[in-house]
Amino acid sequence: MPENKNTDYLNYIDKTAPKSPMLKNVLLAFLIGGLICVVGQLIGDFYQKICGLDTDSMRTAVSVTMVFLGALLTGLDLYPKIAKHAGAGTIVPITGFANSITSPAMEFKREGLVLGMSAKMFVVAAPVLVYGISSSVVVGIIYFLYKVLIGG
Repeated sequence: MPENKNTDYLNYIDKTAPKSPMLKNVLLAFLIGGLICVVGQLIGDFYQKICGLDTDSMRTAVSVTMVFLGALLTGLDLYPKIAKHAGAGTIVPITGFANSITSPAMEFKREGLVLGMSAKMFVVAAPVLVYGISSSVVVGIIYFLYKVLIGG
């Protein structure tokens, strides 16, 4: 009997839930995400060709600039509007990381600098940072041990 209720409920959900325009969503994510990457490439070309930065310095400058632009667009309430249409196209690039830090900070700023903005700033980004850094340390140790033991 419970299976029948579950099936009825799932059928009801299928009938009433709005259909997602998957092809449109995928294309918009691809185009907007690609456009963000093109902007990053243009900024990189500017830093390298106009400012004369070497490759490593250019890469650092582009990362810093893209994080700044993501945070600025979030602060101006433009990034969420772009993300509404682009979906994952705005989450994947480094600007999405800036947005994930800036959004909670702005949302909780009325609670004060320490307990509001500063404490909530890394609510979304902290797990990514913790697991990213931890996994890179583990991989580094494995690589070091491989080099020492195997001599590769």
